[in-house]
Amino acid sequence: VQLQASGGGLVQPGGSLRLSCVISGSTWDYDVIGWFRQAPGKEREGISCISTDDGSTFYADSVKGRFTISRNNARNTVSLQMNRLKPEDTAVYYCATVPLYYCSDYGPYKYDYWGQGTLVTVSS
Repeated sequence: VQLQASGGGLVQPGGSLRLSCVISGSTWDYDVIGWFRQAPGKEREGISCISTDDGSTFYADSVKGRFTISRNNARNTVSLQMNRLKPEDTAVYYCATVPLYYCSDYGPYKYDYWGQGTLVTVSS
């Protein structure tokens, strides 16, 4: 299974970015795609996930109400729309996948495959 994350960049506080994660090579009947981020000197933080099976989603409190995760199964793509970005959102963002039914607040150890990461910098 391979994941390719893209869409990062430099944005001003209050701005928006849309990250994409393209998944290929999976033969699973169901899975969960998660988005994580890691700022310099900090642990990797799970911020959102979405399930294939029931469409359930999860958002960390730090992004709830500002970020929206969505999935296009036909294109094997999961997107993360990030609005009202703050300087503290600056991090490398990763997508990951695991063959589970339900989406929840799983730690990074739960996921089997990872994309390479895309850098998001929020600064004026």
